[in-house]
Amino acid sequence: MEEDDQPEISKSQRKRDMDELKKLGIELLEFSDDALRQLIMSDVLLEALRTARRITSNSARKRQMQYIGKLLKDVDAAPLHEAVAVRNHQHATHTREFHQIEALRDKLIRDGDNALPEVLALFPRCDRQYLRKLIRQARNEQETKQPPRASRLLFRHLRELQEEPDY
Repeated sequence: MEEDDQPEISKSQRKRDMDELKKLGIELLEFSDDALRQLIMSDVLLEALRTARRITSNSARKRQMQYIGKLLKDVDAAPLHEAVAVRNHQHATHTREFHQIEALRDKLIRDGDNALPEVLALFPRCDRQYLRKLIRQARNEQETKQPPRASRLLFRHLRELQEEPDY
């Protein structure tokens, strides 16, 4: 009798591995077509992912995800896992930056000119007068219970300052 060098994988482990591949497939569905094309994968897998997006029936989508998991079993999934991890990290970073800008805007509206030195420390080359104007308008809107147009402008301005390469 010959013995294999590889240990036998239990049925439970195979199921867990398959579930992991289905989860990877679900995460790949969130990628745009361009992002999917940049990943190294077979045309069959790419088409299966596109088809899964179009399916609206729950049971049909479940079968399609089974099929995608089966296709992923034959592919090296490490680069795909890495791409999903990078995308998730970028999304988390973007969300964190968004919340920081929101908090800074709220602080500027709440504290007015007292919070201005913090913003000027972060963005030394920003237009101080324009920033003060936006703060005054946003505070006035808040006091008179008007729609937050200036608050949105202030947020957009802070966001532009953050995205400038000089900072």
